[in-house]
Amino acid sequence: MVGRRSPLLQEVRTRSITFLVQSVPDAFRERHRLRRWLERVVRAHDGRIGRLCFVLMSDDGLLGYNIKYLDHHELTDVITFQDDGAEGVSGDVLISYDRVRENARHLGLCVQEELRRVMVHGVLHLLGYTDKRPDARRRMREQEDRWLEDYASTL
Repeated sequence: MVGRRSPLLQEVRTRSITFLVQSVPDAFRERHRLRRWLERVVRAHDGRIGRLCFVLMSDDGLLGYNIKYLDHHELTDVITFQDDGAEGVSGDVLISYDRVRENARHLGLCVQEELRRVMVHGVLHLLGYTDKRPDARRRMREQEDRWLEDYASTL
């Protein structure tokens, strides 16, 4: 899901990738490696990082944003808010730790792998990918798989 208003950290205007955790376990591992990986994703799409903020929160926390900003009254794993006023690829990627954990369990994956999928999903939205139609969803899933393989193959 993509929103157009970026409600978090609007005062941060430097080129950066940040990770915040709100009332859930800190599942962001290997942050330096994650930053390098996300930079590769953006560069491969002829973009450059502006300001990216990944926020890990509870189902309840993310549901509040889903209702307030998108008028959706259901749980989701990720919401992306694009910061149109910033330079480069910029926005907030809000992630439900509870949904990531549950999805990982259901898919037989580790939490870290599912978290990376959701993270790259959010970045792909910021790069212009959508997932509203079946063909667009398929293209996005192909990109997610490509970049998950890239992450796994590099140290």
